[in-house]
Amino acid sequence: MHSHLVAALDIGGTKIAGALVGDDGEILVRVQRPTPAREDGETVMRAVEDVLAGLAASPLWAGVTAVGIGSAGPVDASAGTVSPVNVPGWRRYPLVERVGAATGGLPVRLVGDGVAMTAAEHWQGAARGYDNALCMVVSTGVGGGLVLGGRLHTGPTGNAGHIGHISVDLDGDPCPCGSRGCVERIASGPNIARRALQNGWRPGPDGDTTAAAVAAAARAGHPVAVASFERAAQALAAGIAATATLVEIGIAVIGGGVAGAGDVLFTPLRRALRDYATLSFVQRLTVAPAVTGTDAGLLGAAAAVSPRGHDEAPTAVSLSG
Repeated sequence: MHSHLVAALDIGGTKIAGALVGDDGEILVRVQRPTPAREDGETVMRAVEDVLAGLAASPLWAGVTAVGIGSAGPVDASAGTVSPVNVPGWRRYPLVERVGAATGGLPVRLVGDGVAMTAAEHWQGAARGYDNALCMVVSTGVGGGLVLGGRLHTGPTGNAGHIGHISVDLDGDPCPCGSRGCVERIASGPNIARRALQNGWRPGPDGDTTAAAVAAAARAGHPVAVASFERAAQALAAGIAATATLVEIGIAVIGGGVAGAGDVLFTPLRRALRDYATLSFVQRLTVAPAVTGTDAGLLGAAAAVSPRGHDEAPTAVSLSG
């Protein structure tokens, strides 16, 4: 019997997933719908409400005490709004208010998807047992979140730990965020592939030009593919070392599609980290792959509001009036 039950939403550009999650992290009920990402904002919200209705149809719904939301960003947790880049119909959309109304006024807490992954890994994954951690999603973009002093540290708007937009190359390529030489501009999957193609790597007969294809080529020893992953690893190492120096984390956990490259990424990353994490208090920093996988968003959204998801987790709030 679960003494605490929460509803979790994981909202991205492809799917809207929902779950009822117990206080031990067990996912008891799942509901999923495609995200109508190219439709207007109300159509997207109806898909969210459809997922919530599916969860509410479970007899377990009566035990739900709060709702956690992990959403693609940018998010503004202080205002309860979201503006996902890949959902153009939502710009400063009052998601917390709308979810609160749809659930009869339950407390709702919103976090970004990188923060949700961090919460999941600290609760049930590779960062479990660490009081100070950085967790990263390295995929189409690069996001992240922080655990400090045993608690999820989201910052005022919910974007603390967004390591993807730390500049690690002061005169580097312009980043879509407006800065230059960001970690994301070097280490994201599309940029790994872009750099490999620019330097002479060519895909196989299937025409696959993704970072996964570059990783396969690197595994086979293709020098350009190897170099592209080494450059990505160097950027990640510089960003991780800067974060560790600033806030003294004990572990950096890396998930997302690019982490699926395995040793092609992690071997040069750990090697490069020795060049950047040089001060005595960061030299023993651990780097590990994430383990919560595709459930990270749901587990992280649940952890953000679960009494056991984080020690002294911040109280969920409702903006539904």
